[in-house]
Amino acid sequence: MAKKLVIKVTAGADAPERCSQAFTVAAVAVASGVDVSLWLTGESAWFALPGRAAEFELPHAAPLPDLLDSLLAGGRVTLCTQCAARREITEKDVIEGVRIAGAQVFVQEAVADDTQALVY
Repeated sequence: MAKKLVIKVTAGADAPERCSQAFTVAAVAVASGVDVSLWLTGESAWFALPGRAAEFELPHAAPLPDLLDSLLAGGRVTLCTQCAARREITEKDVIEGVRIAGAQVFVQEAVADDTQALVY
């Protein structure tokens, strides 16, 4: 089993099931002791902003704010640089603990030894 898990979530409210799956897998991995790095890209970029996860609804799914809180507490959450720029999101706008980084950092994490990368 990979010691590290890098998850890129590309979906937000536009594809709620895919979005929820990414956050759920990431949170379960954190709870299982796996080193997790979750990347917010595309429409999921909005969840880097305070209060936005609370607006997300999907029946029979864990609340997104709870999943995000567990990821911030036990893993890493990164907002894609280009995705942030396209939405005019800056470091001063994001939830405490969310970093903004680009493709070079994602690739570095994704190809590291003992790492599994997933894209949702």
